Amino acid sequence: MARWYIIHAYSGFENKVRDAIIAEAERLGLSEGVEEVEVPTETVTEIKRGKKVQIERKFMPGYVLAKLNMTDDVYHLVKNTPKVTGFLGNNNKPQPISEKEAARYFGGVEEARSAPKKEISVDYEIGDQVKVLDGPFASFNGLVEELDFDKQKVKVSVSIFGRATPVELDFEQVELVK
Repeated sequence: MARWYIIHAYSGFENKVRDAIIAEAERLGLSEGVEEVEVPTETVTEIKRGKKVQIERKFMPGYVLAKLNMTDDVYHLVKNTPKVTGFLGNNNKPQPISEKEAARYFGGVEEARSAPKKEISVDYEIGDQVKVLDGPFASFNGLVEELDFDKQKVKVSVSIFGRATPVELDFEQVELVK
């Protein structure tokens, strides 16, 4: 019976580990022992140069989930895969997670895939000089005073008629002046 296991891999090499495990299982004829190998990812919206960009980010960096029929051959196949440091468990002994945990975990991943997260990262911070791209203050420059990630708003101090005036704008309405 196949169970879900968490494999610890070098951070940044999760996709290569997944591909290597699948390829090596086919090469050795152990495909029935390796049912699924997944790298959990989520879609995140970031603001880059004033534009919203959807990127895929790893849900758990450094970990790969695999549904395995654990035998000695499958254990050694995974353990001897380059960039794999071992299994999650006691004394590096593979500890399966329950189907309920896996379903709950993958439910969160599927939810994250279907609806992009509200988490947004911006390439400017408080005190930076920014240029307004959109709205009535387009082409004005100002200083970032506040960042509100919950509302996705930025408060910029813009000089109008020689006076500093705070203006609240959306994240995508401003860009960092270089």
